[in-house]
Amino acid sequence: MNKISVLDIVRWTTVDGPGFRTSVYSAGCSFRCPGCHNPQSWDIRRGRKMDVDELMDLLCEDETNVTFSGGDPLFQAEGFTELAKRLKQETKKNIWCYTGYRFEEILASAKLSALLPYIDVLVDGRFVQALRDESLLFRGSANQRLIDVPASLRQGKAVNYATGQALMGLYRAG
Repeated sequence: MNKISVLDIVRWTTVDGPGFRTSVYSAGCSFRCPGCHNPQSWDIRRGRKMDVDELMDLLCEDETNVTFSGGDPLFQAEGFTELAKRLKQETKKNIWCYTGYRFEEILASAKLSALLPYIDVLVDGRFVQALRDESLLFRGSANQRLIDVPASLRQGKAVNYATGQALMGLYRAG
């Protein structure tokens, strides 16, 4: 059983994806982006080790969808892959994942790409302070993309997640 180093869990948030979500903030990130809004998350030792069963119990307590953030969840790819797989098998929760990796980098790695089949939307790319834009939907800098992961996997390339009508369907939990 994989354990995940978790910095925080925030319930009923609306800032890490559409609708009410439970966000799991992972500890550990090697990117250390200047201007990062969560630099305390860089050190994996700052987190509390939680096993996937414990996280599943917590994430299934309510009807909210789920966001993996950090730190960088892909810093702990095996644990988050196991968690996401179980969430998809046992619930109908929509899963978003924030990462500093680009979609193309993830695809090139067997270890990292194992998570992709269980993710609905990937917010990819490192935060770039010079490109910071507070008007962007669910991301901090203009280089970051909202990726529709199922469509991207079908097409073999990054497909931008369409907001608007598609976004409205995600406001429903489970």
